[in-house]
Amino acid sequence: MNLQDVLDKQVHLRGVPAVVAGLSATGTSCVATRGAVQVTSDSCFRIASLTKTFTSTALVLTLQEHDVPLSTPAIELLPDLAPDWRADASLTVEQILGQVSGLRESVDSTAVAALGDGRHALNEAARLVVRAGNDQEPGAHWSYYNGNYFLAGAILAALDGASYETALTKQLLEPWHLSRTSFDAPRDSVTGWDGSTELPRSDYPHSRRPSGGLWSCVSDLLALGQGLLGDRALLEDIRRPRTRPDDPMTYGLGWALGPSGQMYLNGRLPGYRTAMLLVPDKDYVSVLLTNQQHALPAVARVLSDMQQPLTGDDLATAIDRFAA
Repeated sequence: MNLQDVLDKQVHLRGVPAVVAGLSATGTSCVATRGAVQVTSDSCFRIASLTKTFTSTALVLTLQEHDVPLSTPAIELLPDLAPDWRADASLTVEQILGQVSGLRESVDSTAVAALGDGRHALNEAARLVVRAGNDQEPGAHWSYYNGNYFLAGAILAALDGASYETALTKQLLEPWHLSRTSFDAPRDSVTGWDGSTELPRSDYPHSRRPSGGLWSCVSDLLALGQGLLGDRALLEDIRRPRTRPDDPMTYGLGWALGPSGQMYLNGRLPGYRTAMLLVPDKDYVSVLLTNQQHALPAVARVLSDMQQPLTGDDLATAIDRFAA
């Protein structure tokens, strides 16, 4: 299937200012673009919740480096938060990354914004999360909550003895040569749109960064996927389901899991819609980035159509409805 043909045939992407799609299959990569704005595989978009894949990957790598099991209770890794810890003390790192923490979902963007952008903001966001306690027993139910990733980012920072941003760069961005991925918007970053309205560039609070703060590009996201597929031990840790059969979806560590072993997720922020999909058993990675707030159903359809010849599965609805 020709990637450019798939992109051009998706009528609902007409009018989107910038679209970049990338595909890597059995070692061969290709990129396709469309839209009035000239873009390439290195053009940077806000990737929103695709950031969670970076946080989860970096944290699993760091745990391996320190010989710390994923089953370690989070409170043991965040002793500074112990005096305020009202969450279940048995809550583990993998339950946090797997969105099965059972934490009370009371810490929203407004509460986190009030913490400011100082160097302790992320740790204070994590403190709010664990201070709120649990609504359910850890592991009992899947529920998508950004607070889990505030906590994951704080754990990554604590293990590395540096800021979350520094730890992410050291553990993942630099070793995997993801040079176009950053929390700082490059000068040539792609501007977001809401319908016919161009949106001003806005900052993303430090305290929320582990859940959705990165800028990245198709070339780096393909490299991230290829890196995961090339490290089988890491991949198996991340793709193993942490959910129960009665949960609303099957979920690993930062990824939704499809019926044929697909790993997928989408990202949503004002002005941007992004999505990514892997089929590990076929050595397949795909990603699609847009700068139009309303493009997600079309993005989901393209990614689904691209992988369907390999799996026979129609995942458009699942990718579109994912809770990012």
